[in-house]
Amino acid sequence: MADAQLSTAPCAAHVTPPTTPHPMASPGYGKRSTPGQPPRTNHDFAHLPPREAAIAAYVDRLPDGADISVKTLAKELPYGQCALRTALNRIQAAGHLRRGREHVRGTGSARWITRTWFSRTARDDDWWTAFTRGGVPEEAEPDRPRQRPTRSRAFILLAALGRTAPALSLSYIDCVRLEPQVTQWFARGATEPDILRALTAGLPTPIHSPAALVRSRLTSKLPPEPPPPRATLRILECAHCGAPGRPEALPGGLCGPCRGEPAPGGTAPLTPEAVRAHATAARAAANVPQQRTHT
Repeated sequence: MADAQLSTAPCAAHVTPPTTPHPMASPGYGKRSTPGQPPRTNHDFAHLPPREAAIAAYVDRLPDGADISVKTLAKELPYGQCALRTALNRIQAAGHLRRGREHVRGTGSARWITRTWFSRTARDDDWWTAFTRGGVPEEAEPDRPRQRPTRSRAFILLAALGRTAPALSLSYIDCVRLEPQVTQWFARGATEPDILRALTAGLPTPIHSPAALVRSRLTSKLPPEPPPPRATLRILECAHCGAPGRPEALPGGLCGPCRGEPAPGGTAPLTPEAVRAHATAARAAANVPQQRTHT
């Protein structure tokens, strides 16, 4: 009965949230949530065993930057370090967790920062490979009932402009025609207060054409394009031995040797008899020149 309850409600009763805030890692370290996650539900980790589901649900509720090392989790949860290490490896194998390092180009620093990325949604190896290389695969949206179209931020701002400056009251057609220009402001990082200040500060008197004035100010005061985002370099590490590698070489977050596969290009170890034979041959070869010189 307890296992059944845990499988459908990962927030297990035996993992009681601590009364004190969870410890945070050093600045720049700790948990990092991946992008593109849907809202939290009670069944996000129902596919995991009860213990792993409870730990994953606990980690999921922690903020970014929280210390989710085994040592710290063992102080907050009723599990030992060995049990937590095993559980985190299983959570990783299920696609919720990856460990690695990250470096941001253009920062003037050559440091690679240790990262632990967590995803509420289980991701396959292809998704993690794309994430490591700076992209996120597009996912199919679930079928949703058709809704009435809603107005954009730009249209709402223009339609309400008359409340801030009555002299700039616009018609429906004016809002539709000016909407693309306001959308361009938002795309360049401007906020609603930024746009309102640009449109309403120092208005002339009288205003004969509100739409023409708004169009002129949206054009002449358009902010510059923001600088391109800095490229982020990421590499993954084996969860068991910590060896770095390409994502495709770490399926499930483990390298080949830790999965029990032979090392690439490796040969079988020599038997004791073969070692002795090689040693005898080496000694014989080393003594031949000395014997000839003596003779």
